[in-house]
Amino acid sequence: MVRLVALNNPRLAQAFIDYMASRHIDVQMLPEGEGQFALWLQQSEHQVEAEAELARFLENPNDSRYQAASWEVAGSRTQKFHYNTPNFMALIKAKAGPFTLLIMLACTIIYALQMFGFGVQIFQALHFPADPQQKWQLWRWISHALLHFSIAHIAFNLLWWWQFGGDIEKKLGSGKLLQIFLLSAALSGAAQYWVEGANFGGLSGVVYALMGYLWIIGWRRPDKGLFIPRPLVVFMLVWLGLGFLQPFMAIANSAHLAGLIAGCGLAALEGRSKA
Repeated sequence: MVRLVALNNPRLAQAFIDYMASRHIDVQMLPEGEGQFALWLQQSEHQVEAEAELARFLENPNDSRYQAASWEVAGSRTQKFHYNTPNFMALIKAKAGPFTLLIMLACTIIYALQMFGFGVQIFQALHFPADPQQKWQLWRWISHALLHFSIAHIAFNLLWWWQFGGDIEKKLGSGKLLQIFLLSAALSGAAQYWVEGANFGGLSGVVYALMGYLWIIGWRRPDKGLFIPRPLVVFMLVWLGLGFLQPFMAIANSAHLAGLIAGCGLAALEGRSKA
């Protein structure tokens, strides 16, 4: 299965399901909690067509074609919704490639070790290089991205890493996701260190790079089959802006901005040609 999108309106989601059914493409709706319903494509060979149709649907969900499709399939639809309950790990693996899963596992293990009393040792071993000797410990330019300091921190970052990174790895391969990860972790870490020192960590700079990459590559290279809904881009940019405006929360704003610029820049360079 391929996770397409999550919506908070099941009636709207059903309209898209009915439309795809009229095109003989099976899409199912599964509840995700907190009022969200995920749409899952059952046959991955239809992914490009389904994502293109989804983008068109999200632009104008009230188009008459979707209402007509609902009437067309209403007779064959069962009267009650029957939701399958797939295994949790199956849901995770359906969207994520091996490198996506590897980073999720590494972050989870490191966070668990921090919670079990090894926080100081873990931070000292993995934080961004803070003195001339450490700058040659090359892993530190990347490993700071694996550090997280609260449940909310790691949950937020891993959710978006899975969402954005999984899309990129499934479409463009593990090598492309690795490239974005390495580049954005190093640049976002350097930016945050330059502004506030080495007392930071987290995957959010990489997450913003992935968002920026999807945003620009979807615009410049639609042939790659990657896109990000415009409302999600607006949300992420507003959150970035709020981070700079509020004085209360410890947010790595410079890392977020540097990651976004790195992701957008990489996608822009790739968008110059179809080579």
